[in-house]
Amino acid sequence: MYATLNPADLVVLVTGATAGFGEAIARRFVEIGARVIATGRRADRLDALAAELGPRCHIATLDVTDEAAVNALPGALPAEFAEVDVLVNNAGLALGLEPAWRAQMSDWQQMIATNINGLLYCTRAFLPGMVARRRGHVINMSSVAANWPYPGANVYGGTKAFVTQLSHNLRADLHGTAVRVTDIEPGLAHTEFSLVRFKGDAERAAKPYAGTRPLTAADIAETVLWSATLPHHVNINRIEVMSTDQSFGPFPIHRG
Repeated sequence: MYATLNPADLVVLVTGATAGFGEAIARRFVEIGARVIATGRRADRLDALAAELGPRCHIATLDVTDEAAVNALPGALPAEFAEVDVLVNNAGLALGLEPAWRAQMSDWQQMIATNINGLLYCTRAFLPGMVARRRGHVINMSSVAANWPYPGANVYGGTKAFVTQLSHNLRADLHGTAVRVTDIEPGLAHTEFSLVRFKGDAERAAKPYAGTRPLTAADIAETVLWSATLPHHVNINRIEVMSTDQSFGPFPIHRG
């Protein structure tokens, strides 16, 4: 019988930890005894998180789109946080819901810079250490939009499809290294996601959740925790998770 991993033995780095999934993931791992490196762009929120979670939470202000800053992070970590066991590539965003011919190129560029480039920078910065130690786990936050198109998802869905396929290809590259990779694809979840997508329009951001019981950040944190604490010989390749209130619809057919 193989034992599950002891969370107290883990060092977990979470990107985008200032809100939503990332913040909930950081809280959950500290709660069960892990050491957590919480990163994000909003220093005030990181300061508040560190004050609340205590010495098991190390914070680092980080914009994942800044390649030089990401590359400098591994060497800047305190000794007790230096050997990262679990990298949670959570930082990401959706911007806008317009059809492709009306979308803003700047929104597309920012989604690509964050959802793709930022994830690549973080993975490349921490993966060599995991391979050298023959232990580690990369958990990538994708989306149901990686697999199921919907109007307005255009580039956002494309970036998440990249995350999902990269995750599978990393598994192939890491064969024999004992390093694990998990791709997690949440559906409708009530976080700041829509508020960011609609650029602070709270009324519009509330509409996707009206009359539903969506996923919460805590639900996804529990999913990440479960994946990360299974015995070493178990790799969860991919998890697609939706609220019970969300499912699938028919293919639309335009007539006329």
